[in-house]
Amino acid sequence: VREQHGHDESMHPCAPPDVVVWPQAVGQVQELAALCHRCRVPMVPFGTGTGLEGGVNAVQGGVCFDLSRMDAIAELSLEDFSVTVEPGVTRKALNKHLRGTGLWFPVGTVGM
Repeated sequence: VREQHGHDESMHPCAPPDVVVWPQAVGQVQELAALCHRCRVPMVPFGTGTGLEGGVNAVQGGVCFDLSRMDAIAELSLEDFSVTVEPGVTRKALNKHLRGTGLWFPVGTVGM
């Protein structure tokens, strides 16, 4: 599990975290982040591991926050083309939710 969370699709070598956690609510993220901050432990967010920059590599160890279980779509406003999602919502899941509305979320969109 640590190795899986220690690399993405980039050319960078695997640098696994010391620990992987799967928070399921904002409060859990807040508590874990506060604990890491107090103990001066690095935090590494993890979505799907498909990045190309090596951003999930835990080069100084630390705690990997796998946010994939925080996958709720909270609010959709068709009038102003906005949607509020948790960090684990994937583009494919969002587009499935949007199906039938006339909207879609393309690859490479910024500002989610």
